[in-house]
Amino acid sequence: MPSDKETDMKGEGLVERKNDHLAIVLDAQRAPGPTSSGLAGYRFEHCALPQLNLDDIDLRAQFLGKRLNAPFLISSMTGGAARARLINQHLAEAAQALGIALAVGSQRVALQTDNDHGLTRELRRLAPDIALLGNIGAGQLREAQGIEWARRAVDMIDADALIVHLNPLQEAVQSGGDRDWRNVRQSIGALVKALEVPIIIKEVGAGISPQVARALIEEGVAAIDVAGAGGTSWAAVEAERAASESQKRIALAFAGWGIPTAQAIQAVRRELPDTPLIASGGIRDGVDAAKAIRLGADLVGQAAAVLASATQSSEAVIEHFEILIAQLRIACFCTGSADLSALRQAVLLDENGTAVRNARR
Repeated sequence: MPSDKETDMKGEGLVERKNDHLAIVLDAQRAPGPTSSGLAGYRFEHCALPQLNLDDIDLRAQFLGKRLNAPFLISSMTGGAARARLINQHLAEAAQALGIALAVGSQRVALQTDNDHGLTRELRRLAPDIALLGNIGAGQLREAQGIEWARRAVDMIDADALIVHLNPLQEAVQSGGDRDWRNVRQSIGALVKALEVPIIIKEVGAGISPQVARALIEEGVAAIDVAGAGGTSWAAVEAERAASESQKRIALAFAGWGIPTAQAIQAVRRELPDTPLIASGGIRDGVDAAKAIRLGADLVGQAAAVLASATQSSEAVIEHFEILIAQLRIACFCTGSADLSALRQAVLLDENGTAVRNARR
C-alpha cells in the first residue's frame, strides 16, 4: 500500500503530464503534424439535381438511447490540468446548446487525487439533456480499485456511459507508462458485468482492428470508437515530453503508427454490422464527417480540432460545431440525401473511381 506522500507525488506527476499534453496539442509550433486519416482518398459523387430543401435535411441521430440533433461527439481531450475546469464547462454548455454528445477526458487525476478539475455533477447541471460519457484508462482497471474507480467516474459526473480508453502505444513510449497489459480484456469483461451503464471502448489515435473490436463486443461492450490514425499522434506528443534523446527517438519512430481512420471504420463495420460505431481521428470538417458516416460510423468525434475554441468560450465551441454541422448538411444536400440514412447509401468513390460498397446489412 503506497504512503500518502507517495500518492501525492504520483498525483502531482499525473497533473504535470496532463498539463504537458494540453500545452503540446495547443501549441501550433509543437503540435505534431497529422498522419493521414485516409478520408482524403474518398470523394462523393456530386448530385446536380438534389430535389431537396437544404434547410429540411434531417441530421438527427440516436446513440445509446439518447437523441442527438446532429451526429457529433465532442471527444475526450482533457483529463486533469487546472485549465480543464473551464474547458469542460465550455464544452458542456456548447454540447447542451447544440444537442450533441460529450465525452470527458480521462478522469484518472480526479479519481486518484483531491483535484476534480471540473469533472463533477456541475457538468450534468450545465448539460442535463445530452449524452454525457465518463472516461477511464484500461490500465486502471487492472488495479485493485479498478471497478470502484469506474463506478466513481460514472457517479462524479452522472454519466450515461463510460468510455474505457486503450492507449498501449502511448503507455509504451511514455516515461512511467503502464507496461503490463495482461488480462486487460478480462478486466473489461468484469467491468461490463459490474456497471449498470454501457461501456464504450476507444483507442486514442492508433485505431482498433476488427479482431480487437470483435473480442470487445464478445465481452459485452456496447459501442466502439475506432479513434484511428490521422489526428493527434500521442507517440509524437510523448516524444515532445521525453526526458532524454534516446527516449525521444524511441517515441518518434511510432509517430505515424496506427490504422488510418477510414480503414478502421470500414474494417470494424464489416466485422460488426450492427454495433454502434464512433469515428474519430483526423476528422477535419463536415465533409470528412459525411465520409465517415458513409463508410459506416454512427457518430463522429472531434477533439484536438476544437480544443483551442474550448479554451476561449462556449460560444466559440458552438460556432466551431455549427460550421461542421453546416458542412455536413451541404454534403447531404449535394449527394441528394434527405437524412443520415440516405447519406449512408450515397455514392462514394475511392481514389480509383470505384464505388464503395455499403458494409451495413
